[in-house]
Amino acid sequence: MDKVKHIHLIAVCGTGMGSLAGMLKESGYQVTGSDTDIYPPMSDQLASQGIEIRSGYKPENLRDNPDLVIVGNAVPRDNPEVEAMLEKGIKYLSFPQALSQFFLAGKTPLVIVGTHGKTTTSSLSAWILKSAGRDPGFLIGGVINNFRSSYRLGNGNCFVVEGDEYDSAFFDKEPKFLHYRPQIAILTSIEFDHADIYRNLEEIKSSFRKFVDLLPENGLLLACIDDPGVREIADTARCPVQWYGLDPEALWRAEEISFAEDGTAFSLHQGNENLSRIQSPLSGKHNLHNLLGVIGACRSLGLSLSKIQEGLKGFEGVKRRQEVKGTVNGITVIDDFAHHPTAVKKTIDAMKHKYPGRRLWAVFEPRTASSRRKVFQDQYPDAFLEADRIIIADVYKAEKIVEEERFSPELIVRELVSKGKEATHLGKADDIVSYLTDNLRKEDVVLIMSNGDFGGIVGKILKMLPAVNS
Repeated sequence: MDKVKHIHLIAVCGTGMGSLAGMLKESGYQVTGSDTDIYPPMSDQLASQGIEIRSGYKPENLRDNPDLVIVGNAVPRDNPEVEAMLEKGIKYLSFPQALSQFFLAGKTPLVIVGTHGKTTTSSLSAWILKSAGRDPGFLIGGVINNFRSSYRLGNGNCFVVEGDEYDSAFFDKEPKFLHYRPQIAILTSIEFDHADIYRNLEEIKSSFRKFVDLLPENGLLLACIDDPGVREIADTARCPVQWYGLDPEALWRAEEISFAEDGTAFSLHQGNENLSRIQSPLSGKHNLHNLLGVIGACRSLGLSLSKIQEGLKGFEGVKRRQEVKGTVNGITVIDDFAHHPTAVKKTIDAMKHKYPGRRLWAVFEPRTASSRRKVFQDQYPDAFLEADRIIIADVYKAEKIVEEERFSPELIVRELVSKGKEATHLGKADDIVSYLTDNLRKEDVVLIMSNGDFGGIVGKILKMLPAVNS
């Protein structure tokens, strides 16, 4: 952007905003930021990049009159820094507007959208493109283990973006993904979510229709044929659509599938042609779908199947997506981001396939805007049924949700017990760790599911495991 030298980010410590700050700094801009929640790892990352973080939201944070302010999506209109920004007449953008203007112009954006699977699908796309020598840029809502980062500028023509359907800013209530100039897109799934901003499934679908309508006629949409919502929305596309999935009508299709502890193997079909036997380090049917979408997108970008397979073999996964945090005394602890009932179910199913014959504990914290509300109260019991033991924690910051709208862990546990499951409600992380200490046994698998730090529960479990069965 012409004449912009100093850029200030309000709410800089969020994953997306912190990553954007790093990209701007690497691009040569003077970058500062402010936030109220300043703690590792993002605070350490920003400090290592020489980005000054100003604590709290105060008018004096804009004392040096930056040329541009980028406003985080959770920052309200009455924020004192926003008021000072408007009074001073400083130019401002939302996070997705800034990403589009500074980094997507002149690129070929590959945008991954959907209710589930965006982070893994985006990460896999970025890594396979990099391993094939394409040097893509990317900005993703998770840390890719291969890069030890959630972003990269890249010198190649392609830029991979995880397209979020959440709103953009207080002055722009449209979804972030409408700013991302898609040329190629992968649409993974469409379900109701984000109950704090969407009233129903139809509103969600409306947003995805707008996104699909952005694809130019010479663009391409990779769409999951096995998802009813995706089928409905993808049928409205102006551009060519390539279907992927397990349905016989899919162009990119998996057959002869086998699951094991080291991942998933399948025969890849393109239409009627059996192309190759593929070995994937990813577990679960949902990740199989994600991979098929990535294969279709990478082939459209000119990658050979051998290059795709080579990249896939070297993929090290994404932090907090089925991430094995450690195995102690034969007990394996896994950290995952799952929170929507569909994601919970698919993650549990994947772990049962990955660790057959082992007792699986599902430990869940209702922490997102939707999971803290009772919108999915009736769906969660079925999501947990394949787990052997289930622990539901207290609702995160329950006092912020009025009681009549609040999710009830007690009701979920009662329903699970009525279905013959061993389930319990335990309030805090320390209560859960204490319970696990008394009840874990060798060869157990402990799956932790939360979109936050869950009171540091993963580290606390790993710390106590040496005392189990000793």
